[in-house]
Amino acid sequence: MSALLAPADRGQQTPLGPITAAAYRGFLESPEGAALGAAFLQCPSWAEVKEGWQGRFVGWGPNPASGRLSGVALVLLRQLPGTRKFFAYLPEGPVADWADPAIDSWLAPLLRQLRAEGAFAVRIGPSPAYRRWSAARAKSGTGPGRRLSDVLASEVDPLGTAVAERLRARGWQRCGGEEDGDAQPRHVFRVPLAGRTPDDLWSGLNQEWRRNVRRAQKSGVEIVVGSAADLPEFYRLLRITEERDGFRLGRPLAYYQRQYAALNAEEPGRMRLYLARHGGETLAAHTMIRVGRRVWYQTGASADHRREVRPSNLLQWRMLLDAQALGADVYDMRGVPSTLDPDDRPFGLLRWKLGTGGEVVETLGEWERPLDGPANHALYRAFQTYLTHR
Repeated sequence: MSALLAPADRGQQTPLGPITAAAYRGFLESPEGAALGAAFLQCPSWAEVKEGWQGRFVGWGPNPASGRLSGVALVLLRQLPGTRKFFAYLPEGPVADWADPAIDSWLAPLLRQLRAEGAFAVRIGPSPAYRRWSAARAKSGTGPGRRLSDVLASEVDPLGTAVAERLRARGWQRCGGEEDGDAQPRHVFRVPLAGRTPDDLWSGLNQEWRRNVRRAQKSGVEIVVGSAADLPEFYRLLRITEERDGFRLGRPLAYYQRQYAALNAEEPGRMRLYLARHGGETLAAHTMIRVGRRVWYQTGASADHRREVRPSNLLQWRMLLDAQALGADVYDMRGVPSTLDPDDRPFGLLRWKLGTGGEVVETLGEWERPLDGPANHALYRAFQTYLTHR
């Protein structure tokens, strides 16, 4: 039996307890914490971004109270109306060593703590990847009715496979089954940066991307890093983009202002706003977030006119170069659809990102389970029914 799948000794428990935001940040910045590659959704500052949720910082290790930690988690609690019970959500968390065979030593105390806090169910987002498709492999698999699951993956991550089996054996269910049913994107697009030079990154772009970057440069598109004062312009462009592309994030301007303030108060420069300007007008605006050696392109927006000068291509090229200069190992372009059908409207986003030469990564997605007790199971069933019919 693989060591990854070996049953853990359920009798040994790693101490867990509440920790301060300062202790949490200190762990993420330590060599041990940095090696776990925390997502920005697990930074303490994210608790300030999410209105309507109560944030809790917990950590486990030899002595959490004194700051001796081996893992941490930002837990967001949302009260179920009419009850004193909470739904617990750990977006892209907890920040833990998922390769540890003794998974129960830290997962069991976490569930016990959440139950004591009044949670009836919990949702987590394990960090290991599941499958990967190179840009070439994904592009070669396009066709009517085709999806990523129809194409043989370039790589299947053994750790991700093992973690999925361990969770299922402990009563966890993958949200949405085999289809995307997560609050966070299950399929993301990542451009590897480690060990690559700017010339390597340029060579990784396809011909269309290189042509569009050169066109934007020759047309006089200027890329600048904006400030909080530019967020209203970003939001204006975002509303235009939502209308054009047929989606609705449903977030007000205040959400992005709160996010920008909270993340940059935690670490200056953690969140940046990039603007592409042409002829004195802002034509595109994208946000970028950095945590440790990871960088994310989070949200993009663009105008409907002057698209022929290709502002978004040049903007992304600048962000790629900046991420590489910051020492990032990966540039994460966030969510992509799982469709490979060129006639499906969402495929356009995947096609655009494929041009950077990165890879599609299917994460493990999000997993849920009710906490122990018949009342919690009943609440969870009612909660699932509500989600299905809302």
